[in-house]
Amino acid sequence: MHVEVAATGTVAAAIPAGGLDARAKRVAEIAARHADAVDREGRFPAEAVAALKAERLLGIQVPRALGGEGASMSEIAELCAILGRACSASAMVFAMHHIKLASLVTHGIDSPWHCGLMERVAGEQLLIASSTTEAGIGGDLRNSLCAVEADGDTFRLTKEASVISYGAQADLILATARRHPEAATSDQVLVALLADQITLERTSVWDTLGMRGTCSDGFVLKAEGLPLAQVLQKPFAEIAAQSMLAASHLLWGSVWFGIASYAVDRARAFVQGEARKKPGQVPPGALRLAEAANELQAMKSNVVAGLARYEAAKGDPDSLSAIGFSIMLNNVKITVSGQAVDIVQRALSVVGILGYKNGTPFSLGRQLRDVLSAPLMISNDRILSNTANLLLVQKGSGKLLSA
Repeated sequence: MHVEVAATGTVAAAIPAGGLDARAKRVAEIAARHADAVDREGRFPAEAVAALKAERLLGIQVPRALGGEGASMSEIAELCAILGRACSASAMVFAMHHIKLASLVTHGIDSPWHCGLMERVAGEQLLIASSTTEAGIGGDLRNSLCAVEADGDTFRLTKEASVISYGAQADLILATARRHPEAATSDQVLVALLADQITLERTSVWDTLGMRGTCSDGFVLKAEGLPLAQVLQKPFAEIAAQSMLAASHLLWGSVWFGIASYAVDRARAFVQGEARKKPGQVPPGALRLAEAANELQAMKSNVVAGLARYEAAKGDPDSLSAIGFSIMLNNVKITVSGQAVDIVQRALSVVGILGYKNGTPFSLGRQLRDVLSAPLMISNDRILSNTANLLLVQKGSGKLLSA
């Protein structure tokens, strides 16, 4: 099947009232109302995603020349935190969408086909999913078994994807594959696949402790007879290093910060309520609250510092691919994912049984289960191993205000 996507120059739809934060807060109100049901039923957060589309937040990263709003990574990170306070799954879907969109925006601008695709993302509010994991490879996104099999100016692709988050609900999937059947497993490309161009055969169901609404089922993905123009020609190794790595760690970290900040707010409200009951006495949980607030500030500083480093390096491939930059991003991910879990656990210890029970104003069970995913995606052990290899060849500066 041949599908033409080209830049059309169509006029973008009207932007909803208010700034990005105001638009995200309206989505968050809707997401919060359905968050418990999404978690309990393990279903896709359809209401929140519909609200994201209505507020036109799925295309904000697309350049203005292509119908988007040219939003920065820092602006998107702020929205991830806002949504993370309301519904972890909705926030994670939003973050994963923009992680993939970052690859298109950074590396697809020289391709007419992909520019046309970005116009469609902005104009039609297409939801983007990712297919990087694969049976036999697992979560090692820098290797693929499947390959782009070219036939003239078209190609076919079959991928046994162990996980595709919200794959059944996505309008577009960006999949990794070997450049050709004889290529090494690390010689990868990124392929854009529209939902009506592919078939998905479900092979596993996402039944998990937390982040249940991401619906990260497994699928066999098949595409056939598609234009080779849909394959980004830049090596995926460069795409991963210059956009995907930074976007993943910084936007995931922002979601986790949102979850953790909600937990601290619940703990603060609980302690303040106890203080009002016994004026002049410091409630027993006040010390634990102070510890949680201190760690939340440290977590925020880690994410903000990472965002500042990324914004300073943006547009400079050498800086984005530097060993020190990769180590910094790895450290941000490892640190904030651990801090997020610890902060929510500390908040739970403050509110006690009212946090452990569901259906109270201080319930934190869903937030704790969701944030436990943070050290697992991508595994902190895998990232530490990667950092260890990088440190073998890095020279440290020993300076406080430079990398």
